[in-house]
Parts: sequence; structure tokens; C-alpha cells
Amino acid sequence: MIKVISFGEALVDMLSSRVSEDQAENSDSVNERFTKFPGGAPANVAAAIGKLGGDSYFAGKVGADMFGDFLVKSLEAMHVRTDYLLQTSEAKTALAFVSLDKTGERSFEFYRGPSADLLFAPHEFQPEWFDDRGIFHFCSNTLTEPDILEATQAGLEKARSAGWLVSFDMNLRNNLWPKDTDPYAPVWACVEQADLVKLSAEELAFLCRHQNETEVLQKILKAGASLVLVTDGGKPLRYFTPSHYGCIEPRNVQMVDSTAAGDAFVGGLLYRLSDLDITAASLRALGEDPEQLEDILTFASACGAHAVTHAGAFTSLPGLEEVSAYLPG
Repeated sequence: MIKVISFGEALVDMLSSRVSEDQAENSDSVNERFTKFPGGAPANVAAAIGKLGGDSYFAGKVGADMFGDFLVKSLEAMHVRTDYLLQTSEAKTALAFVSLDKTGERSFEFYRGPSADLLFAPHEFQPEWFDDRGIFHFCSNTLTEPDILEATQAGLEKARSAGWLVSFDMNLRNNLWPKDTDPYAPVWACVEQADLVKLSAEELAFLCRHQNETEVLQKILKAGASLVLVTDGGKPLRYFTPSHYGCIEPRNVQMVDSTAAGDAFVGGLLYRLSDLDITAASLRALGEDPEQLEDILTFASACGAHAVTHAGAFTSLPGLEEVSAYLPG
């Protein structure tokens, strides 16, 4: 099993109590309450890997405050190594208020800028973090400001120089970007440096601009990606490699909360790749073996299916025994 570093934001999800159909339809008349849960997409991925038994590390920065302490303890409870998680008194831990509609779909209101996660500096990536083989995972939420963008690029450079597999989940949150800022160029720059790219159908449409899907997917693969994944809620997961493409039919479940669906999926995927010692070099070979690849993606899809049937982020992530209930046969 190889090491996985998830880099980026750890924040506190303040999850709405308004989850029933009647409450969602009559939101103005409801006394809405919020409960704190650990969250942040890369932190969720780290927790998902740790819960499954992987060698999981989280790199980032939180405040030296009650919410930062809560996140450190929550990650450690999920068997995530927090050696690379720094705390600062210069800013507070970020918060995200999450409301749900009657189907469990989310809307976010972020209290982030300035926040501690944006203060992680390029020099804080230590060379020894990348001494062994590993996987470096990140998303677009650390591209939103110049300083954290520079830090992300520094981590990405160190990972690539060490021969690590680079995983990029676009996870675009437009309301995190400054007004009148176009995420297109910085996002594409990261897509072109990743070995594994995960997009939602909406994010793929965002990348298309004046091109069609086929052209954009080919552009990503030609840039060097060995595997591109396109998720679309309960619709089939599509995968693309330089030589193959196919679909994985997700299990039909009753959705309670979609907060951690994508992160549970990515965590399950990276756990399996780590467990199989898949490196940047061997990921391309995996793409030549659709049977093995589909087995891995089916496992990841089962992790996502479990997550949507439970509320919250960390609280919805499965262990190995729980995943087995969602696997075929």
C-alpha cells in the first residue's frame, strides 16, 4: 500500500436541520438549525481513505481555534495522519453552511475569506513528505486566490518531480472564486498536469466552452491523463483512458444527503489504487485492463452509494464491511 496525501481545505460544514420535504418547501417558515460536521472536499477524501484502512495523510492549514481543534481530532478519529496539518492563529477556520432540498441536494454558503486554509504557504510543503512512492490529491478550491494557488502549484511540482500519481477532482465551487474571476485557465492548468481527472457532468460542460465533449476529453487525455472519470449523480459513471472507455451503473439507493458522495467515491478509488500500489506509471497500464479498472470503479461507486444514504460528510463514509453491502453479488 502506498501513501496518499490529500491537500487543501479542511473546514466545518454547518449542516441544516431542514431535511424533510415539508420543511424544504416551506423554508421561510422553518426555524432552521445547523449542526457542525467536519468537511472540506480534500479532508473528506483523506477521511474516506483512512476509514477504509489506507495510508492517509491530510496536508493543509486550520485555525488555532475550537473549530480547528475539532477538525484535527475528527481526522485522527478517521485514522488520518495529521503530521502535515498545520494550525495558525493568523486566521480562523473556514465554515460552510449547507442547506438541503427535499431530495438531499445541497446548496452552500461559505465563510472562508480570509480563513486559515488560504494561508498554507509553498515552503510549508516539506521535501521529505514525498520521499516514498505515493498519490497526491487536490481539487480546485485551492486555486481561488493567488497565494494558495502558488502553494498548490508548489505541492503539485514536488509530487510530479517525485514521480507520484497526481489526482485532480475539479470540484468547482463558483461562489468561492472572487467576483468577475474566471476559473477556466487555472483549472485547465491543473487538469493538464494530472494523471487522474475526476469531473462531474456539469464541470465537463464548463470545460467545453466552444468545444464538444469528445474534443475536450481527447484534449485531457492527450495532455497526459491516464484516466478521466465523469460522474452524473445517479446516472452511469463514464470512464475514459487513452485506449478504452466505458460506463459503470451506480447502485440505486434512497438519497439522504449528497454532501460526501463525490468525496467518498474518490476516496474509495484512491484507496484501491493505493492498495494495489498503482503509481503514475502503472495507472496507464491499468487503463489497458478494463476488467480490473471496472472492478476498482465499482468499489468506488459503492463507497459513494453508501455515503448518500447517510447525513454529513465524515459520518457518511463507509468502512470495508459497509462497502461490501453495496457491491454486486
